[in-house]
Amino acid sequence: MTTVDTPLKTVLGDKTAKALATHLDLHTAGDLIYHFPRRYDERGEHTDLHRLQIGEQVTLLAQVQSVSVKPMRARKGNMLEITIGDGSGATLTCTFFNQAWRERELRRGRWGLFAGKVTDFRGKRQLNGPAYQLLDADATQDEAEQEIEEFAGAIIPVYPAAQAVPTWVIAKCVRTLLDTFQPPDDPLPAAVRAGRNLVGIGTALREIHRPSSQEALYSAKYRLKWDEAFAVQLTLVQRKARASAAPGTARPRTEAGIRAKFDASLPYQLTEGQQQVGEEIAEDLARAHPMHRLLQGEVGSGKTLVSVRAMLQVVDAGGQAALLAPTEVLATQHFRSISAQLGALGRAGEIDGDPSGTQLTLVTGSLGAAARRAALAKVADGTAGIVVGTHALLYEGVDFKDLGLVVVDEQHRFGVEQRDALRAKAARPPHVLVMTATPIPRTVAMTVYGDLETSTLSQLPRGRSPIASHVVPPEKPAFLDRAWRRLREEVRAGHQAYVVCPRIGDGSASDDDEEPPSDNEPARRPPLAVTEVAPLLAEGPLHGLRIAVLHGKLPADEKDAVMRRFAAGDLDVLVATTVIEVGVDVPNATVMIIMDADRFGVSQLHQLRGRVGRGSAAGICLLVTESVEGTAARERLDAVASTTDGFKLSEIDLEQRREGDVLGASQSGRHSHLRLLSLLRDAKLITDARAEASALVGDDPDLRKHPALAASVAALVDEERAEYLEKG
Repeated sequence: MTTVDTPLKTVLGDKTAKALATHLDLHTAGDLIYHFPRRYDERGEHTDLHRLQIGEQVTLLAQVQSVSVKPMRARKGNMLEITIGDGSGATLTCTFFNQAWRERELRRGRWGLFAGKVTDFRGKRQLNGPAYQLLDADATQDEAEQEIEEFAGAIIPVYPAAQAVPTWVIAKCVRTLLDTFQPPDDPLPAAVRAGRNLVGIGTALREIHRPSSQEALYSAKYRLKWDEAFAVQLTLVQRKARASAAPGTARPRTEAGIRAKFDASLPYQLTEGQQQVGEEIAEDLARAHPMHRLLQGEVGSGKTLVSVRAMLQVVDAGGQAALLAPTEVLATQHFRSISAQLGALGRAGEIDGDPSGTQLTLVTGSLGAAARRAALAKVADGTAGIVVGTHALLYEGVDFKDLGLVVVDEQHRFGVEQRDALRAKAARPPHVLVMTATPIPRTVAMTVYGDLETSTLSQLPRGRSPIASHVVPPEKPAFLDRAWRRLREEVRAGHQAYVVCPRIGDGSASDDDEEPPSDNEPARRPPLAVTEVAPLLAEGPLHGLRIAVLHGKLPADEKDAVMRRFAAGDLDVLVATTVIEVGVDVPNATVMIIMDADRFGVSQLHQLRGRVGRGSAAGICLLVTESVEGTAARERLDAVASTTDGFKLSEIDLEQRREGDVLGASQSGRHSHLRLLSLLRDAKLITDARAEASALVGDDPDLRKHPALAASVAALVDEERAEYLEKG
């Protein structure tokens, strides 16, 4: 009998097991049984050949439509060329070099599975030397039944595969495994299974691989999705319960402290959203348990102001607050911005300071020895109520007198260990506020940040101007010339501009060359680089304008000097990498031209364009691309250009990314990310799983009454994943 722990070599033999281990990282029967098909084909069903992307690894169910053998022009030998189609009118060419013998089996009218990498040769998409498995239309009745049985009836599973282990080999391995497989005891409580009408785990695992009908396949998927959602939600509910019970230090509001003075000095009214979120945070800080709250809001929605008010409440209560930023540019920007907002309240002890205020200090890796000693002394003795810094805050020797609040800006830029290292500098667990300007769909927030309370700022403060976005496509080359003229017009009107490139240049460590092309596939040029584009612009379309470059590899003092000049209006154009993506606030900048825009993600493009239109003048963002109409990359850019609704764009972004990536799979253990669950499409299922998890943990916090369920959760959400989810 085969169980989930049985080594594959015991079931499949050494050679096959080694191939599965080497190419797909599958070692046990459990690994293989949970290696689910990524889709299912039906004979005669259309595969959308129109949408195949160059460079994509595909497996297609298609019919041979034509066959020809031609001598090769450049060298000796022949080339077998077949055309395959799906019945919709779309076709694809498959080529085989010096393999004319295949003509005997690849006859016109034969159906089969074809697997390979989509390449482009002289404008035609093709598969070069694909692996294939033909379905034998001429077989006897018994042979046909055997073949149909081998491919799970009319529904053919297509597995995530490798060149050395194609999908039909995996299908045969699974079939062999299922002959002796003993499913584990069902970990889901019987009451949950009955209440949610879920099939048993054994039935689900068999039907997901060898579905007897579409209805059975749906039930199997639904059950296995439920397992994934329930495991994650149980983990998060348990973490949240433990966090809410942990001892912390209350930091209540005072009526006549620094925060009250700060509020009275504001030259504008807080938005309704800022007031509401401020109240939620103030109440959390007043409790004797650590706050764990996510603050999300559009670029420019006023998150920093909300965080400043929270930090001042903690300072009023005798504690210190630390703001952790991912880059020196952003940390310095925050330091200057908060200093300006606080004015005299942030200069206590100085000649022009308010004695009832506090002090700010900046801690970055580039501080000189004397400045660093002075800053660390203020942190250690509590003189600095608010400490702004980069990863340098995490180093040994940075000691706080009484760290009461940790604010993490753009939290996705930090690893688990980094965030935890700062929290560990407090005597008791501090309150934690994590901020993101990347809007997050509700189910993602519930799943990725499910142990955090969530606050959302959806209003933009008064005075923010609209941003118009347009794609500059390859089929209209005159549009790019017009883009540079448009930039010059804005500069003549007294405004400034950004030009963003995906790469630094000069052979920097971030400039990884793209993969070399395979046979017949043209090389894709490297992404455009700041250090290459800037001189071309200075000598060409932007000649005569004041141009400077900004990227992460510049020395800190140089970066700071460039940003100061740009903020002061001494530069017209900043040619930069995504170092400007967050936190950079220059209200006079009205134009952004993003080169190779298709190389950026949807949320990143939305973040970048949020750097313009921050003042009274309208902003414009131009997305320059070589992606042609009809490609996924172009559709992504068209979506960004069509709306400034960050939440709508975040859903588009989520649709185009693997679910495991959304959950930070790179920080998780092997085989622990989501396989079937879609955070977007399975919103109701996730909500239902959350409700069941909350009820179960409320009754049985450590799952002691459900040991099989606890073991299942541990397998699906390993300890490393649990830490990632806990630390958010």
